[in-house]
Amino acid sequence: MARLHLFDLDGTLIRGSAAPVEISRQLGLLEEIGELERELSTGLIDPPQYALRAHALWVDLTVTHVAAAFETAPWLAGIQEVWREIRERGDYCAVISLSPSFFVERLLGWGAHAAHGSRFPEVPFTRPVDPAGILSPAAKVLVADRLCTEFGVGRDDCVAYGDSMSDVHLFGAVPVSVAVNADHHVSGLATHTYAGGDLREAYALTQGS
Repeated sequence: MARLHLFDLDGTLIRGSAAPVEISRQLGLLEEIGELERELSTGLIDPPQYALRAHALWVDLTVTHVAAAFETAPWLAGIQEVWREIRERGDYCAVISLSPSFFVERLLGWGAHAAHGSRFPEVPFTRPVDPAGILSPAAKVLVADRLCTEFGVGRDDCVAYGDSMSDVHLFGAVPVSVAVNADHHVSGLATHTYAGGDLREAYALTQGS
């Protein structure tokens, strides 16, 4: 039976940072996005509120900014190599993230079978954010279930990789999980834990699981 590998983005594939932070870095808005990140992590705002405020913050965002944010983000080493190996084995790999879809979907070019993020308008923005399109941590499980149906696998065939509270629901829904440079919210839930800068090493932990 094929396996489906489900990867978080922020703090997992991007080590020590997040897509909104890297986007804001390009706009000189690190302090402002840092405040939003703190409010989200402490529960003062929820993901739709975060998205609405980030959208307003990024009023001058261009495709060039997004491309630069993607290219200069502190990615783990070995992502494309891992996804190539997964494909060669006949397995599947997907990214599920609360970050904007226009950033997350760029990972399709690196070999992901699927990449799902919160639905933002196309850049440059000409429309508001629809809060209904913003993912929540619990929604990651719903996306994973849709991917299972698409690829013909079950939850028992899934492996999840994540780092924080947004991954708790998904870790609880699948049998094998890897906490990657993780905080206390998921490190105690995971089948495996990894600290380092190379996804090939984290992926190797799942072989035989």
